[in-house]
Amino acid sequence: MRKVDIGFVESCESWEVESRFFPSKIGGKPAWLDLKNLPEYSQIACDYCKNPCIFLCQIYAPYTEEEKAFHRTLFIFICRDPNCCKANENGNLKVFRSQLQRINEYYPPNPPEENENWRKDIQIEKWRKTCQVCGIVANSHCAKCKKTNYCCRAHQIIDWKSVHKKYCGSDENITSTDIVFPQFELVMEEENDDDGDDDDDDNDSEKEENEIVSNDNSEENCLKKSTYDKLVGSLQNVDDVDLDLMNFANNKEDTSFLKFKNRIQSNPDQVIRYDRGGSPLYISSLNHAQNIPKCEECNGDRQFEFQIMPQMLHHLKVEDSLTSLDWGIIAIFTCKRSCTPKAGYASEYIWKQDITEC
Repeated sequence: MRKVDIGFVESCESWEVESRFFPSKIGGKPAWLDLKNLPEYSQIACDYCKNPCIFLCQIYAPYTEEEKAFHRTLFIFICRDPNCCKANENGNLKVFRSQLQRINEYYPPNPPEENENWRKDIQIEKWRKTCQVCGIVANSHCAKCKKTNYCCRAHQIIDWKSVHKKYCGSDENITSTDIVFPQFELVMEEENDDDGDDDDDDNDSEKEENEIVSNDNSEENCLKKSTYDKLVGSLQNVDDVDLDLMNFANNKEDTSFLKFKNRIQSNPDQVIRYDRGGSPLYISSLNHAQNIPKCEECNGDRQFEFQIMPQMLHHLKVEDSLTSLDWGIIAIFTCKRSCTPKAGYASEYIWKQDITEC
């Protein structure tokens, strides 16, 4: 079985996931790698509502064999508006790749020291103005104090109503948390050889079907919430069950779901699967990634690098699971050569597979 790295959520102190430590993390504001050449607002805006997408997660994934990518991080953004979360479409998602040589203008060549006070001078504020609310590039500021920056008027209004009205003009650097997702560190480890089994023989398939497929459509044989939570993570600690997932679980023809369930059963709380040059672990037999576009920077081929699992939704504390953000898997495809971005951050390709028949 191919070796895959899997990622888990872990609580952390805010300083541990700052740019100076090259973190992998979920939520909060992006810990930018290139501290000067940030993506512009228009690049991060949702294709549908045109509001800025919010930082979802980032993966530190250097190409050790390439000096030009000695430091390398992938950043994922998503629109928080559930109306923009359309089945099997990716217009509400953005992915960017940034990379630096070992010798660069921001970071020392030696590894960082895991100490809160180490190189606190390495801060994005030295190079660019970023939004107080979401952390992306800011083009405006508070007209009253002229110290607090925002990417758009909507975020300025949110921050003003939440905290800035009280602290405007003071030295307190307090910001609204109404927009960003809860922040966690991502810890990666290698998937063990016995974590799941890719054997597709008839006996194993039959065993999987017997475990989760209803043979007589009786209510007691339907997929229960406890099974749902174990297989693909809880979207919320509520009583609602994702009906689309139940439909797929009860579809004995969907071998991709059976394989997905079997592969993750030893680590049901994984939120990331990293398999550069491999293939996504699909959650459905429908809507597999096809016709991946060429790299927009060098016109070279892209390859699969990692995927975000549905289990991550549980940690985002999204609203009602039936009307808010949702996905089956999110697969990220990146330039096979990891070419040097022309402007600090290169757009890469993202594929969202949902658990529907849309």
